[in-house]
Amino acid sequence: MPWDTSGLTTRARALTAAIRRLVDASGMSGREISQRLGFSHGTVSHWATGRRLPNPEDTASLLTLLGVTGEEKQRLVELARHAAEPNWLVVGMPGIPQQLAGAIESERHASAVVEWARDVVPGLLQTADYARALAGATQLEPHEVDARVMLRVGRSEVVTRRDPLRLLALIAEDAVREIVGSPPVMADQLRHLVAMGGRDNITVQIVPPRIGWHPGWAGPFVLYEFPDAPPVVHFEHYSSGAFVLDEDDVEAYRKAVEIIRGLARSPAESADLLRTITEELEAT
Repeated sequence: MPWDTSGLTTRARALTAAIRRLVDASGMSGREISQRLGFSHGTVSHWATGRRLPNPEDTASLLTLLGVTGEEKQRLVELARHAAEPNWLVVGMPGIPQQLAGAIESERHASAVVEWARDVVPGLLQTADYARALAGATQLEPHEVDARVMLRVGRSEVVTRRDPLRLLALIAEDAVREIVGSPPVMADQLRHLVAMGGRDNITVQIVPPRIGWHPGWAGPFVLYEFPDAPPVVHFEHYSSGAFVLDEDDVEAYRKAVEIIRGLARSPAESADLLRTITEELEAT
């Protein structure tokens, strides 16, 4: 039987996202699947929305019914086995990793997000061409590049929907000066940053270089705040990522945000700088 959960961990968010995707692809309703498995009519729908979580055995039964086998079945059963554990490290997974699914679910449910971006423009603020240039630089196959670009662009809906999350983007100046793709691609990306920073729910602040050591030097991170669940910090690297919910760790990153923001240019000054860099690119 499934168990009740109050506040989803990132593993649980990834699991519910996978169940929702598989149920939608099956062409069957949640009620029909529940009946075939011998559960009450709302069980699978609750799994797909995160209201309840399946245990590993029920997950295996669901996957068997839906025709999921091999490594994918093993991965999801393992996800269900550890769904209640808060901290999550995923390393070297091919394709779109589990931790990215957890990040997407976190974005969907968050009320506020703070991202410290040291090397690239934050994902929620990337243009399609910028995202394509980043994906292409990793020498992925064309179809994989297309999939990642579509996924990246689709994720930005959380900051433009009717009830958008609040986003504070703290971006290192080096990240907006580094030319990704080409000068026209980068100029368009910077214009997009200025436009998005003009929205009521988005604040963009550029952190100057050569200002001495600060916590941001330790690496990029994202802090998610939820209306009905504990906050979580996410670290995303080239082929690995980690989620941390430990209260002391989260508080340390909240303090890091305060320090980094105290060093950043104001939103107005940041917009002026972005316009200046855009003009320089256009003149190249």
